[in-house]
Amino acid sequence: MKVDVLLGLQWGDEGKGKVVDVLTPRYDVIARFQGGPNAGHTLEFEGEKYVLRSIPSGIFQGDKINIIGNGVVLDPALFKAEAEALEASGHPLKERLYISKKAHLILPTHRALDAAYEAAKGSGKVGTTGKGIGPTYTDKVNRTGVRVGDILHHFEEKYQAAKARHEAILRSLQYEYDITEAEKEWLSAVEYLKTFNLVDSEHEINRMLKNEKTVLCEGAQGTMLDVDFGSYPFVTSSNTVCAGACTGLGISPNKIGDVYGIMKAYCTRVGSGPFPTELFDETGKKLRDIGHEYGAVTGRERRCGWVDLVALKYAIMVNGVTQLILMKSDVLDTFDTIKACVAYKVNGEIIDYFPYDVTEGVEPVYVELPGWQTDLTKLTDENEFPEEFNAYLDFLEEELETPIKFVSVGPDRKQTIERYTEE
Repeated sequence: MKVDVLLGLQWGDEGKGKVVDVLTPRYDVIARFQGGPNAGHTLEFEGEKYVLRSIPSGIFQGDKINIIGNGVVLDPALFKAEAEALEASGHPLKERLYISKKAHLILPTHRALDAAYEAAKGSGKVGTTGKGIGPTYTDKVNRTGVRVGDILHHFEEKYQAAKARHEAILRSLQYEYDITEAEKEWLSAVEYLKTFNLVDSEHEINRMLKNEKTVLCEGAQGTMLDVDFGSYPFVTSSNTVCAGACTGLGISPNKIGDVYGIMKAYCTRVGSGPFPTELFDETGKKLRDIGHEYGAVTGRERRCGWVDLVALKYAIMVNGVTQLILMKSDVLDTFDTIKACVAYKVNGEIIDYFPYDVTEGVEPVYVELPGWQTDLTKLTDENEFPEEFNAYLDFLEEELETPIKFVSVGPDRKQTIERYTEE
């Protein structure tokens, strides 16, 4: 049995949570393989809106197993708040959520370090969410991290050692902080975390595959934020690409089946870093306003621009994407003209590949397509698509050399149209 992987192809915020929720009925297991509570996956159904930060987006389907994999970094306090809110809204978790013992814990001092490091960078800020993600992954690589499994074995000793190391760094940075209240809340949340199924998730997931269970692996952030292949150094601290599903869950490469790549019909980015197609005019503002482009976790305004096919081709290549999922098509409903970046102009030279450095001197080369001037949110079948929208889909498929399997025409789970279905 093989696993399917679902991940973002841009700079995050592509709509992964909704798609996982839509696809979940086809799978037995949903497994999150990287990232932390800086990633907010928004889902809307039955008139309710939910934002998930650490818990996999398949949690709303009652008969499914959800796994937080070893590649995830987990803040017990934020996890507790998220879990209790879900349980209060009628979604019990304890019998359907597994948490890897090898997932690393975000400590209160990690958050202080995050803020201290950003302050020290001055104008060179990366634009982190301040959730302690980077320092936690740093400890992981430095082999000094505290893992979920440690809360069951010699926890106090390991926690105090990590805290002392962090406080020494904070003193050296002359950064003032106070974690007194946060630490009390965090330690209480650690006790809450002990009430869940803490497992060796690599054994669990491979046993499930051996027993013919279907598994969907859920990524966070987006490909262009990958620590190796993204717009470094303005990236996240984990591997957001398909290979991260292997290292973040303990799955061998030959177990990967379909790779679903999620993209918006336009492009957004939060925080600092290069963004070749960013718009600073009224068009960019219009995209932001219609698309409600504000961070699900941070509330920050997202930077907006036209779709970037150069970056998308790169993301499709490094992930081995087999099927595309197009999100927020309806945001473009009222535009007379739609633009798509098909190449970059760098120092007077036209290139059609994503270069090593996109921080300076990259000018997008656009093609223009006619808008469709139709309210897509009312449509329920691809046969209802206007001619201009079909032309846009055909253009994207030809340029990206990958089929668009699903099209989202609104925020609700029901506003998702599947294409290429067998008669």
